[in-house]
Amino acid sequence: MNYIKWWKQVFLSIFIVAFLFIVWDIIFTRNGVWGFNNSYLTGLYIFNLPIEEWLFFICIPYASIFIHYAFQHFFPNIRLSVLSTRTITIALILLISAILILNLDKAYTFYNYGFLLLILVFCLFTKNKELEVFYLTFLIILIPFFIVNGILTGSFIPNEVVWYNDLENLGIRIGTIPIEDIGYAFNMLFLNILLIEKFKSTVK
Repeated sequence: MNYIKWWKQVFLSIFIVAFLFIVWDIIFTRNGVWGFNNSYLTGLYIFNLPIEEWLFFICIPYASIFIHYAFQHFFPNIRLSVLSTRTITIALILLISAILILNLDKAYTFYNYGFLLLILVFCLFTKNKELEVFYLTFLIILIPFFIVNGILTGSFIPNEVVWYNDLENLGIRIGTIPIEDIGYAFNMLFLNILLIEKFKSTVK
């Protein structure tokens, strides 16, 4: 795959996105939108976030991005058509817009889906090609996502590692996972891919 060739672009993107999401994380933790169970943590905190949470924004994006690019390497001809991608994107924009209008008072729902809406609108108007593959690879990424995030939110263990204030979300869960987490993962991973491709395009 020669993935290591792009290590600078990959890690620069990961650190930029990690910074944005860590700031978001600090604010939401401080405001009680979510929090962490000390029973499962080492006890080392930086800006009120456990060190495990900081590492999350490096390890999870790296592994997920690797899946995306591995899929492209082994299946270079598999991608959605322009029409299918555009149809899915418009449908998501309409659905997310309706959810936002009806849930302006829920912090996690509003900011998470608001960010997702901006990304999708940007891709729609710029005719971004990355979604043609990412819609497919994201479905693959969701398999380990549901396993890992399920454990973190309380599946298969006595208590959750990460707890959520259901007053700040839709209260809809897939197993123990708030449905907003899927949009959160999409935002974090696709923003990384957008930046990686942008940085790669500047290399001669």
